[in-house]
Amino acid sequence: MKKAIISVVGQDTVGIIARVCTYLASRQINVRDISQTIIDGYFNMMMIVDVSDIDDEFNDIVQDLDAIGTEIGVKIRCQREEIFTKMHRL
Repeated sequence: MKKAIISVVGQDTVGIIARVCTYLASRQINVRDISQTIIDGYFNMMMIVDVSDIDDEFNDIVQDLDAIGTEIGVKIRCQREEIFTKMHRL
């Protein structure tokens, strides 16, 4: 399985999870784990997703998610699991 880490941060508004998950489902990206919190009006979500079955290039997915984030007023970051792991090693 090829995994990616998606983080979403910004002001809380209606439909953030729905918008992101609808896009992921349309690209055959399965959500394996999800955590979200809202603290004092700020939304924070982290997802581990399975990108094994995507038809598009990974960079296209990254750009699409960035554009969706701009549309809904949040910052969406998507990284391959191996890059995320290497960046967060001590």
